[in-house]
Amino acid sequence: MNEELEFIVDSTKELMQNAILHLADEFRNIRASKATPSMLGGVTVEYYGSQTPLTQVANVSTLDAHTITVQPWEKHLLHDIEKAIMIANLGFNPMNNGEVIIINVPILTEERRKELSKQAKSEAEKAKVSIRNSRKDAMNEIKKTEASEDMQGNTEIDVQKLTDKYIAEVDEIYKIKDVEIMKV
Repeated sequence: MNEELEFIVDSTKELMQNAILHLADEFRNIRASKATPSMLGGVTVEYYGSQTPLTQVANVSTLDAHTITVQPWEKHLLHDIEKAIMIANLGFNPMNNGEVIIINVPILTEERRKELSKQAKSEAEKAKVSIRNSRKDAMNEIKKTEASEDMQGNTEIDVQKLTDKYIAEVDEIYKIKDVEIMKV
């Protein structure tokens, strides 16, 4: 395979891997059954004039399967952190006891589980679309090369195999997340 075709396959593979990584990040934000510090991963706090990730200004941990605690390293940040959690619109009601912020993570209702499952399916579909778009772009790039038709055809087969592999991986990741969401 010539270098140009090899580059197309490698860059397509990288784009497809990035789609999988993005899906994994999105799934981390979809709350399943138990409380985890990563649920607050997207929360940023105003800290000396700039937006700073919560984990850089406080210790975020779990007491049990339904309770997250946030202990800021500087007490004056308690109200800012509490406000940031509310603004993040995660469906949590933080309680400030003057020392730490306690977040009770409610048990999911059947209706909420179904909503989250639909949300997860939607994210999986977005990942599949991204992978298919990467394939389409690669196929167009392959046609533009000056390689022989045989080499182009073989490269197109390689790109299709990559596409099939990553689409199957998305399906597997979604299936695992769906089971996690629907588990009571």
